[in-house]
Amino acid sequence: MDQISAARVAYNQDLTHKTILVGDSGVGKTSLLVQFDQGKFIPGSFSATVGIGFTNKVLTVDELKVRLQIWDTAGQERFRSVTHAYYRDAQALLLLYDITSKSSFDNTRAWLTEIHEYAQDDVVIMLLGNKSDMASGRVIRREDGEKLAREYGVIFLETSAKTGLNVDDAFMTVAKELVRRSVQLPIEPRFQLHDVMEPEKEPSGCCGFS
Repeated sequence: MDQISAARVAYNQDLTHKTILVGDSGVGKTSLLVQFDQGKFIPGSFSATVGIGFTNKVLTVDELKVRLQIWDTAGQERFRSVTHAYYRDAQALLLLYDITSKSSFDNTRAWLTEIHEYAQDDVVIMLLGNKSDMASGRVIRREDGEKLAREYGVIFLETSAKTGLNVDDAFMTVAKELVRRSVQLPIEPRFQLHDVMEPEKEPSGCCGFS
């Protein structure tokens, strides 16, 4: 039986995977979620997220339905204790920084420390360098994000909530890894870091959502 067939037999499609967006305030967590959920960018429409909100999404991975419940958390310090409580039963965490903000990148280490302290040992972690469309304001090189991801053993992509670059790919990669871990399949070569990180390209109308 090949890996895809094994996954189809073993994976429970009724599972809902709690997936949390974390990172400093202003890095674009809400915009990323709106782009993924609705396929659009609404400039200047979001004040800082207060507390926590979520949306449900179903992705198709190798003909399997993968259910994500995606939580958008507030990045402000005063809400940090609330965020800690949500780490504990999360299956996936997407940690965002802003490529035009050195402080948001520097703070990812503190976020990762908290994740390792409060989250489950087998949680899927993805590091996202957001706002990749703002090339003229870039202060964090792609290589810096790659290096940090390798250091902590997490998946890395650069995204743009504005253009949609790699937004669908980020969630699809998380969904594939959730399936793999749920049925304990070995890591396939295509999941290596250098392959997950795609060159920048124009976003395309993608598939696999329902």
